[in-house]
Amino acid sequence: MKTFKVLSILLSYPQTEWVSHLDELEKVIVDEEILSKKKLKGISQLIANLRDSDLIECQERYVATFDRGASHSLHLFEHIHGESRDRGQAMIDLMEMYNANGLDVNTSDLPDYLPVFLEFLSTGNLAQASHFLGETAKVLTLISERLAKKDLPYQHVFSALIEIAGEKVNRKEIKKIVAAEGDENSFENVDGNWEEPEAFGKNLFKSKDYLHEKIAMNIHSSNPHSQPNAGKPVQQEQ
Repeated sequence: MKTFKVLSILLSYPQTEWVSHLDELEKVIVDEEILSKKKLKGISQLIANLRDSDLIECQERYVATFDRGASHSLHLFEHIHGESRDRGQAMIDLMEMYNANGLDVNTSDLPDYLPVFLEFLSTGNLAQASHFLGETAKVLTLISERLAKKDLPYQHVFSALIEIAGEKVNRKEIKKIVAAEGDENSFENVDGNWEEPEAFGKNLFKSKDYLHEKIAMNIHSSNPHSQPNAGKPVQQEQ
């Protein structure tokens, strides 16, 4: 599942090591044929944006997008729990899920950091990835709508992930939340940028069957029929 590895890289801080290989990264996604033509076009636009900018510009744009406020945070649980104590337990649960599926997270990043989550998805199959992305669909849609509102190119990664998730989300409700949000860059909202409220009132990673899934699922199993939602087709956005 190299597509998820590439999407993880594209959401990482721009570094010469991978920015100099954008053509190869794009080819991987095209060749794997997981995304629709519409979503591929969006990813290609982001890659072209990176390719046409020098490294410093790429880095400045990345910081401005993801590090100057919590609204676009790549830490998924920040959008679910804010800074509540539930976030800590959710981190433990997610790390246990990684470990139970044979992934040893050897990084200083927190387990809910989206590039790490995508690394996890890259070790499984498409049915597994769709299942787990479905658990995060509301958060992904929230971030996607916020990025789209500002016409930021990283929106295309989130749009692609939402397509793979194939989970129905009340987009109108989320659009209404985003439309009501003020300008996070205004003077009045500077402090509020770092006080992200809980956008949703529950841990979206924990479905009613979460513990069963965490124990029963074997990410390295060669039998796709043993996986949750193995037969579930990926629904593409119309």
